[in-house]
Amino acid sequence: MSVTALPALNAKPSQRVLVVDDATVVRLYYRQILEAEGYDVEEAINGVEGLEKAVQTQFDLCIVDVNMPVMDGYSFLHALRRETITHAIPALMTSTEAEPADRDAARQAGANFYLVKPVPRGQLTLHVAAMVGRCPA
Repeated sequence: MSVTALPALNAKPSQRVLVVDDATVVRLYYRQILEAEGYDVEEAINGVEGLEKAVQTQFDLCIVDVNMPVMDGYSFLHALRRETITHAIPALMTSTEAEPADRDAARQAGANFYLVKPVPRGQLTLHVAAMVGRCPA
């Protein structure tokens, strides 16, 4: 007779995060941190690829860089907000740009929150958890 473990009664499926950034090192950094916290992470190298993935797969959060080739983060967020199936996905924009005008531009594009790179691990996990509705452990 084999014994199969049953899932915990309060277990939830992993929350899915889409990381849209042209920098491989940044995507890897976010992936390592978020997967260690139990998130499923998908990556895109620019806004066009990110938008294609966002309309094909349900995500709980998008983390988006500002400066990318092909389609920048602002254009990605404008397009994301126009799509019926993606308009409500929370979006966290990240950039090395730190002026108040940069934060304002991110909000106008549709970002729910803006963090300046480099984003420390604790700050990333705190904001991601808050944005997807996770209670702190």
